[in-house]
Amino acid sequence: MSADPGSESVPDRAASEDPPGVVARRLMRRLDRAALATARCDGAGWPYPSLVLVALDHDASPLLLVSALAEHTRNLQADDRVGLLFDGTAGLAEPLAGARVTVLGRASPTGQPRHRARYLARHPGAAVYQGFGDFACYRVEVERAHLVGGFGRVHRIDREALILDAATVGGLAEEEAALVRQMAPERVRALAMIALGTAGPAEAEGWAVTGIDPEGCDLRRGAAVARIDFDRPVSPTVGAVGVALQRLAVGGDFR
Repeated sequence: MSADPGSESVPDRAASEDPPGVVARRLMRRLDRAALATARCDGAGWPYPSLVLVALDHDASPLLLVSALAEHTRNLQADDRVGLLFDGTAGLAEPLAGARVTVLGRASPTGQPRHRARYLARHPGAAVYQGFGDFACYRVEVERAHLVGGFGRVHRIDREALILDAATVGGLAEEEAALVRQMAPERVRALAMIALGTAGPAEAEGWAVTGIDPEGCDLRRGAAVARIDFDRPVSPTVGAVGVALQRLAVGGDFR
């Protein structure tokens, strides 16, 4: 489980015994923003860092919604190579002892409506401008990643270890919207209590489930986000996800 990325209570998952790819993917899924590095398109090739809001596809491929007027968009239109830094060190007294993941890949526009829908569910505030003609949804085809879990814990991660395969994802993406709509308010409150690690219901009010993937579910309230991870990927069926969510809601199979 994990709370708002600005909270000091966020655990360092890189210290766990999970494989580096799993640790990196969990960190990426609980963060809603990243630093984006592109190569300037002016011929000089200088790296250009910027801040972007990010969502993840069901297989953990990053999704971006960017304006054609932004410099980073013009850069990646000329050179599709990108780097994304997912920083999980916020709130730590020793930031360099915390976990962060650098993802390298190639970004290209995606015409799949579900990608835009998943992004907007993660970032409802983006609905104000997503209909403007200059905004487009991009998907990053990951090539490799680099996990730094703290001092002396460094791992190079191949694509196959980071991105879920098609069999694991299955047809869940097509069923996600219906699953989210079916979430009863009392279950959402129960999930929020688990994600926040609180025993009281007051802090659990006002949260909404924004996404469900084979490895867990995402929640949001205003500017705050939270994440609950299943202890293992569930089968890509509505029934299997429903069982996993029910177990979460009663305080069972979760971390």
